[in-house]
Amino acid sequence: MSKAALSLLLVCIAVMQAGNLIPWSASRKLTWSDFTGNPDPHTSNAALTSSNINIEYGYDEKGFQYSITCNFDKNRSWVRIKNNEVLAHEQGHFDLAEINARRLNKLIKAYHFNAKTAKTDLNKIYGDAMKQHRLEQTQYDQETDYSRNRPRQAEWLAKIEQELKETAPYANYHH
Repeated sequence: MSKAALSLLLVCIAVMQAGNLIPWSASRKLTWSDFTGNPDPHTSNAALTSSNINIEYGYDEKGFQYSITCNFDKNRSWVRIKNNEVLAHEQGHFDLAEINARRLNKLIKAYHFNAKTAKTDLNKIYGDAMKQHRLEQTQYDQETDYSRNRPRQAEWLAKIEQELKETAPYANYHH
């Protein structure tokens, strides 16, 4: 019986100290004290949220198990301008990551397991899902002008709230 497992990261692979990562939670919103990284001197952005969606899986010829995590990285997230609009915008980024973790869970639940092609199949599902995730995060920043376009920001936050409701059946992604 052959076993294989691998872990894929969206942002980067880093040595993580305990307490550095905050798992997404509906009841635990971000606060400015969570942004402990140093601001990027090469950008004028007000803040930056670094989140990652990881999947770990193992399989044999009988089937597979997997676990997804969606975390906010305190050490890689930073703030330069603190106001409620910026904090709401950054929470939106983290919420979008959670929505995309749930979408990934939905895709993997729908996957018809094949031991011969599982590694390739799962890598492709993950890669495609993360490409969509990155595109959506970029679109969010562009359309809201990084929170400065208040009407568009309000629209996006309403859309994100709706998506969190719609993807709720796939929120339980720890197996």
